Amino acid sequence: MSTKRPPKNQRQQASAKLHVAVVGAGMAGIACARTLAQAGHRVTLIDKARGPGGRMSTRHTEWGDFDHGTQYFTVRDARFARALENATNVVRPWSVNTVRVLDALGRVLVSAPPPKEAHFVAKPGMSSLLKHWVQPLADGSAAADARVMFNARVTRVERDVLNPEQWQLGMEDADGGQQVLGTFDRVVLAMPHPQTHDLLRSAGLAPDLRKALTTVDVSPCWTLMVAFAHASQPGLPHLGPQWNAARSTHHRISWLARESSKPGRGTVERWTVQASPLWSAKHLEDDAERVKAKLIKGFSEITGIRAEPTWAQVHRWRFAQTGQALGQAFLLDAGLGIGACGDWCLGHRVEDAFVSGLEMALALA
Repeated sequence: MSTKRPPKNQRQQASAKLHVAVVGAGMAGIACARTLAQAGHRVTLIDKARGPGGRMSTRHTEWGDFDHGTQYFTVRDARFARALENATNVVRPWSVNTVRVLDALGRVLVSAPPPKEAHFVAKPGMSSLLKHWVQPLADGSAAADARVMFNARVTRVERDVLNPEQWQLGMEDADGGQQVLGTFDRVVLAMPHPQTHDLLRSAGLAPDLRKALTTVDVSPCWTLMVAFAHASQPGLPHLGPQWNAARSTHHRISWLARESSKPGRGTVERWTVQASPLWSAKHLEDDAERVKAKLIKGFSEITGIRAEPTWAQVHRWRFAQTGQALGQAFLLDAGLGIGACGDWCLGHRVEDAFVSGLEMALALA
């Protein structure tokens, strides 16, 4: 495990054109892949989902879209700000009104002025930013040697059969089909830390990296999405409270946001409700319908909205909010040529994921 510069002979190899597999198309993985491609390296970006996003995914429904993972992001790092300059048609500021802290009955415990730093969202959904950034990799306009693969779950990492100094990945598609991709000089695992640990352990690789991963703690999160179609008629006021987002001290719920208040969204009244880390962990394996009923009850208690939602669904994030971060931007076994990155390295913010992926790429490139 190291974040130091590799030995001179490896630096010379790194200065040549590398073939790098980046596993995971969330913010960290895409930041890493884009940076490597811009530096002239050959990149294969792989993700088990149908498209990019990770926790920046967007749930599409007939009543409108939901940011059922990441709600917004802030910009503090100058490199992140520069990267966003080519996405001005996608990124918009979000006025969250006064963010209030509420008790279980919806009473205001703390009324604070609007946030000092701007809150941003992507439109028409959070995944739009990553779709915008991955497109040049997918269509070849960023680099002729870039490749993007979705619906491909990496199941193993092993030495390439024909080229023992390189790596190959075993993969499974959505239908259970198997394939192997090889001749990778480096492998970057931009995934949740437990999945990274398990993949390395099953291959018997990088014990120092695996040991470092055990120090990280990331809490789960149950997320509720509700839509009220009858509240979408022109001229009708919002249902319930006049604020657009709130942090709550309710024993079940820690965050609520009115999706329809975000720029570029539809007019149907929609809310995303995130359960607290403690409650989510306690009820992690509960039946989804039971979780939905409990979170709808909590939502009603906080907002005063008693109407039956037109549509409601829950999503379970097993790895959502970093409690104990790694404390460094990435992990790299320079001898093996295997690295790991993600928001969990530095925190839980979108920008943490970006910086981690960027720093990982710079260490390789």
